[in-house]
Amino acid sequence: MKKILPLFSYLFHPLFIPVFGTLFYLYCTPNYFETYQKYLLLLQVTILFIFIPITFFSLLKTLGRADNIMLSDISQRKIPLLFQVFLIVIVIQKSITIDKIPELFFFLNGGLISTILAFLFLFVKRKASIHMLGISALTMFVIGLSIHTQINFINSIAFLVLINGLVASSRLEMKAHDNTELIIGFLIGSIPQVALWFFWL
Repeated sequence: MKKILPLFSYLFHPLFIPVFGTLFYLYCTPNYFETYQKYLLLLQVTILFIFIPITFFSLLKTLGRADNIMLSDISQRKIPLLFQVFLIVIVIQKSITIDKIPELFFFLNGGLISTILAFLFLFVKRKASIHMLGISALTMFVIGLSIHTQINFINSIAFLVLINGLVASSRLEMKAHDNTELIIGFLIGSIPQVALWFFWL
């Protein structure tokens, strides 16, 4: 099991969370998107939240500002987190707006708040777990969608709760975080999502 645990840190890397949230919204909830529109939205989210950040990370690595994709060093996290804030702001202003896709708009807004909080924690020398931030945000988003659509997503929610535990165990096994950092990551990922339920549920 110890050999398998690190796999969850890669499968549920924070870069994938916006794509997972978009996939769940498009294919598990009632919506009016045509098939080609779903593909286009998924492509857009994938490019913006996976390909562009990976390209940016490659640049940082070339410049000696990052060692690996996990960004274990506190000093290496500031620029990527600010870049993530920049990307989310662009998306919610130009593409996934409140009038077009309110559910994803608030999901990304919650992510924006969480990312800013993770960035601010760096100034008090505290490294919040971005992995826990991402997976807890996704879990609360799915719970919100279940309430919003009145569809029972209990199996999906139970699966995500399990994944929360596995991701946390993975980060501990890899010695990337301590318990406090995992709790902080979980809280700053989940609380903004729950707080924003007031605006779209």
